[in-house]
Amino acid sequence: MTRQPQQLSRRAAIGTAVAGCATAAMGESLSAHESPARPPHYIPRAKHVVVLYMSGGYSHVDTFDPKPRLIRDHDQTIGTELRAAVSGQPKTVRFLKAPLWRFRPNRFCGTEVSDLFPHIREVMHEVALIRSMHADHRDHGEATMQLHTGSTAVAMPSLGAWLSYGLGTFNKNLPAHVVISEHRPYNGPQIWDANFLPGVHGGVRIHPGDQPIQNLNPASPLALQELELGLFRSLNQRHLIGRSNDPQLIGRADSFQTAKGLQDLAPQVLDLSRESKSTLAMFATQPGDRTSYGAQCLMARRLIEHGVRFVEIIDSVGACADNWDAAHRDVGTHAKYALRVDQPIAALIRDLKQRGLFDDVLLVFCTEFGRSPWAQDGKGTKSRTHHPSAFSCWLAGGGVRPGVVYGKSDDIGNHVEEDAVHIHDFHATILHLMGLDHEQLTYRHAGRDFRLTDVHGKVVHEIVA
Repeated sequence: MTRQPQQLSRRAAIGTAVAGCATAAMGESLSAHESPARPPHYIPRAKHVVVLYMSGGYSHVDTFDPKPRLIRDHDQTIGTELRAAVSGQPKTVRFLKAPLWRFRPNRFCGTEVSDLFPHIREVMHEVALIRSMHADHRDHGEATMQLHTGSTAVAMPSLGAWLSYGLGTFNKNLPAHVVISEHRPYNGPQIWDANFLPGVHGGVRIHPGDQPIQNLNPASPLALQELELGLFRSLNQRHLIGRSNDPQLIGRADSFQTAKGLQDLAPQVLDLSRESKSTLAMFATQPGDRTSYGAQCLMARRLIEHGVRFVEIIDSVGACADNWDAAHRDVGTHAKYALRVDQPIAALIRDLKQRGLFDDVLLVFCTEFGRSPWAQDGKGTKSRTHHPSAFSCWLAGGGVRPGVVYGKSDDIGNHVEEDAVHIHDFHATILHLMGLDHEQLTYRHAGRDFRLTDVHGKVVHEIVA
């Protein structure tokens, strides 16, 4: 699926930009250049993706990866770190720290999950848990960037943008790529950006609350807006003559079609008053609530039902300062964040199954890295530092083997011991389940072919049904 847009002259690029500015409220896209659903490389196992991103890095040894040795050897030293945790700082002595919550098995498959997630534990027989994740960077910004784009240092297109580019949309009046984010996350919009891909594939951000999307209400009366949109269509059709391969113009035109579609459809799609009281209760929300995590999960499901290809919910109680990060903080704060998401996520799994959507939707529960098995600030302290060497994420739904555990970390959760899964492998597997070969999904930019997984990545077939 390699696509090679023609090289633009400077004059053509400037002309495209000027025309794009003139279409700020464009209604219908140029019909020949809409982005309908496109054929995958092979038969997909899933049609949609919902990413449940826990921003800040939850502790794998307190959630999904039980380590009895941490309890047995609590406050015992394992020596100093092989390198300084942060450049320029002295090496510290590591004292093992026991988990704060008890682990118990799922009654159907036996997968152990801590008491932080009692509701999620009840549905782990629907989940493929990966206990051997690892990443390349220990700082939030770089690790968050890699989880979303595959790159730690250079801004690149996001996973959602690649899926939108590779597969198109089921509903031309809604974006293929939506991000529900109450607060600005690490790296901000870079983690849902299209970058060098056509702009229509970038994520549309929804702010949970009374105004989920800015400028959703038309600035002009309906009749006047229709006249304006007709003029913009005419101008763009004229400008497109002789520029049929101009990706910037086509991308802008498509994005304005999406904007008009959002004005028409978003209010009803995001209207949770259409949900029954029993459904709201299952998601731990109530009538009138537009901001809770349960409400955000319901928004995601409603978006999927209306044809949105990719939805990500970025969990963060209060932006970067109030998330799952437990560096120099009490890891006990995990309880607050888990209480917020546990019941709604389990409800999302059950709700999708009840509606016959579970086999079509791939759920991705993830974070940027794990937490150290030792106390960050010395013996007896409460914090756990950043830990990219081993952590846990899980997949569920479309095409995923249910009730399995893949990979293994060592006896304290410090390093991956068996079946390592790098972020590139994680991405390759998600694309595979969506019917895309990560090596074929490429885009030519600046003289070379780029892809989400760069020159790496292998599909984890063992968790594919």
